[in-house]
Order: sequence, then C-alpha cells, then structure tokens
Amino acid sequence: MIPDCDLHLDLYDDNAVDKPEEACGVFGIYAPGQEVAKLTYFGLYALQHRGQESAGIATFDGQQLYEHRDMGLVSHVFNPDILQKLPGQLAIGHTRYSTTGASRRCNAQPVIVDTRLGKLALAHNGNLVNTAELQAYLLAKGCELTTTIDSEAIALIIRDEVNAGKGWVDATVSACRRCVGAFSLTIATPDGIMAIRDPYGIRPLVLGIMPDHVSHYVVASETCALDIIGADYERDVKPGELLWITAEGVTAIDWAPKTAPKLCIFEMIYFARPDSWVHEESLYSYRMRLGKQLAQESLHDADIVIGVPDSGIPAAIGFSEASGIPYAEGLIKNRYVGRTFIQPTQEMREAGIRMKLNPLKDVLKGKRVIVIDDSIVRGTTSRKLVKALRDAGATEVHMRISSPPVTHPCFYGIDTDTQDQLIAATKSVAEIAAQIGVDTLAYLSWEGMLSATNQNPENFCSACFTGDYPVEIPDGVKRSKLMLEGTRG
Repeated sequence: MIPDCDLHLDLYDDNAVDKPEEACGVFGIYAPGQEVAKLTYFGLYALQHRGQESAGIATFDGQQLYEHRDMGLVSHVFNPDILQKLPGQLAIGHTRYSTTGASRRCNAQPVIVDTRLGKLALAHNGNLVNTAELQAYLLAKGCELTTTIDSEAIALIIRDEVNAGKGWVDATVSACRRCVGAFSLTIATPDGIMAIRDPYGIRPLVLGIMPDHVSHYVVASETCALDIIGADYERDVKPGELLWITAEGVTAIDWAPKTAPKLCIFEMIYFARPDSWVHEESLYSYRMRLGKQLAQESLHDADIVIGVPDSGIPAAIGFSEASGIPYAEGLIKNRYVGRTFIQPTQEMREAGIRMKLNPLKDVLKGKRVIVIDDSIVRGTTSRKLVKALRDAGATEVHMRISSPPVTHPCFYGIDTDTQDQLIAATKSVAEIAAQIGVDTLAYLSWEGMLSATNQNPENFCSACFTGDYPVEIPDGVKRSKLMLEGTRG
C-alpha cells in the first residue's frame, strides 16, 4: 500500500492562492573537481519560483550517494554545513510544488532507489497522466511504494529494467516509453547524469556548459539557473531526447518518435522567470509584446497603466508603450512573504490585511487606472485587488489580462482547480467583470497570445484555454478535474 506519510500543512495568504502553480524545477551538473552541491544549491535558488514546498539535492562521489531533502524553501533546507556533507563529481537537485502526491516530506525529491548497478536519484518536473496504471503495475509485482508521487513510479520502473539486465540508458528509455504525460527528468547515477524530455516537450529543459571547463555540463529547467552559476546556454534538450553526460562527454539519444513540440504556453506567459531565454530571446520581451498586443485589442481611456507585481509588469510596460498611457508603479509587493503557519487575526482580515501587495495611494488617488495581470483563475485575488485600488482612491479600474480566459484544467504539471472552480468556465466576461468589481474587463485573444510568440503556433500547448489536450487524458483522470463542459472564451 502507499503509506500515509506525515502530512505537512501550509497556510497561504489570500493574495497568493489565485494563480496556477508550477510543479517543479530540476537541475543537474556533471563537474568533477567542482563543489557540485553548492552549484546545485544556487541553481535551485534561481528556480525557487517553480516550487516552494520542498527542495533536495543528491550527489555522487564514485559509487557513494549523498542526499539531503526537506520541506521548505531552498535557503531554509540547506546551509553550509549540510552542503559540505554532499561531496561528489555530479549532482541533481529539485524544488517542488505538488501536483501528483500531497505536500508531504516523504514526497520531497530527488527520489532514491537501489539497483544492481548502484543507487539512482531522479528529479521530475511535470505530471504523468497514467500514474495510477504504473502504480498498480508496481504493486502487482510486489513493489513497496514509499511515496504518493508519479516520480517514484518512474524511478522504480527504471530500477526493474536495470535489475533485469539493462544498462542505465536502455533501462531509462524503456521506462520512459511506458510514461504518458509531461516529464522533464534529471537522473543521477554513479556513472553520469541523464536529462530526458517527454516526446512533446511540454515542460522545459536546457543544456549549458561551464565556460572554463568545457567538459563540465549543466542541465536545468530554465536558463536563469545557468546564469547564476556562470554557465553558458548551449541548447534546449529536444522533445523526445535523452542526454547521457559522463566523462566521455554528452551522448544524445532520440528515444521517442518525432512529433510536433508542445511547450506549455503558460511557461511563456507566467511560470518561467522573465530573464530566462526561450526561442533566442528573454521572456521579458515576449511578455512586453503580449502587453502591446493587448493594447491593440482592448484600449481604454485612462490616466495610468499599472502591472500586478511581478508577472504583470512586463505586459503593463508593453501596454503603456503601445497606448501612450503613462506607466506607473501602483502596487508594491512584499517579496519576503512566503508560506506561514501564523494566521492573521480575524480583526486583521476584516481590516483588509495585505501581506503581499499594497497600493500606493498617492499614485492612484483620483486616477483612472488600467491594471494588467497575466491571468484570472478563480477571481478571488482580483476582487480583493480591485477593492484595494478603489480604497486607495482610484476613480475607475479597468482590468486587462495578457492571456485568454482559463477554461480548462491542466493535467501536465500545473496545479489548477477543477473546471467548475475556474471562473471563466462558468461565467461570461461581463459576469466576471461584475464579480470582481471592475469598470471594464478584457482578455488577450488566443490568436494574439500565440502570434506574439513569433513562432509556429502549433508548437505550443494551450489546452488550459482551449481544452485541446495534446496527450490523451484517461477518462478517470479527466473526470477528476473536468466537472463540467467548458469552451474557449
């Protein structure tokens, strides 16, 4: 049976829950002679935005594996003494937000398993849609599952393939061919590290090189994790590709048939850091274009344009440039507010406690305001935000969203609500505007969002806006989230 491991409870500020949440960030490095644990720590630090529930690092020094993982932010989980106890020539790391498997200490990654060739450590970004099938297969074979996550199932199937006589690469390929869904993996073994991407490339993964050590390689979810340790971006790991990184260098293996790539469009809009590069430009540039396109589609008279920090700011600047309406900072974000076990008092809540965002009254008073955000999921945060802007003296509030209405849940590694909780799946734009209390509301068109990529629009997954899922979703999994019929808004 899958164990009931210790439950970890988190309390969230109300201003922090109304966004889709990314699943994880992964990192891997092969760098003999370097402090690989420390480099991995900084790589995970750069990927902290991708998951704040738990973090872990596993290193290899020959056949010996060292690991540390726990609940909390990267800077809380690790300290110099812990990193000193993680020697080795290669490492992988993980920072997690749960989608499959609850927020529990036993679900922190990397996952560690024993094989006939030695230990294996695996870190996973994404979400399998056939997890139940894989877990049932393993349980029928008598395997003991020690977590509730899909990542463990992948690691155990690799273990079984290794124990059946295959080498690291062949065993991993065999296991990946049984996996359905989104997965970008970093895997550490005594002999080297692997980086694997699912056939559609739904979740990102990049390869970098340390400039002073051309035989030292880095893989990470985003290029910002390369930048922080001084690695140079080499290329993306291709969809359906496995990279095997050892003392002999990098061996690239196409393990799955070629298909049209389907990078998650929300990586472009919201998840990835604005300084990360995708398609030979920073995402800051793409998000500015979203704002410019939004201004072309839904301009309104106003005195200032503001963005919801931090993800709405590039689009707000683009909207301002395209419209000629001045950009201003109308909201200040407390960037040091994380998860807390301390609940505000009822009196504080009634007084409108603002732990994360606070409006600038002297900027907003007497102004007609256009406020730019990247998405609306349930509408709870937007309603409170609009009230705060009006309380600060804004005479009009016009909200513009730099993506289309989110009408369908994600099954590929983004934590979204069931469909009946997605406000755009149950209400018209006018009804949403009334519910959140704005004077006007407009979303970016689906076509405008994709055209702003300057790429083939067929190369992105936009299922959360359309319901067109590139990887077929089993009926049982689909029923758990698709509570009602929805259409693209």
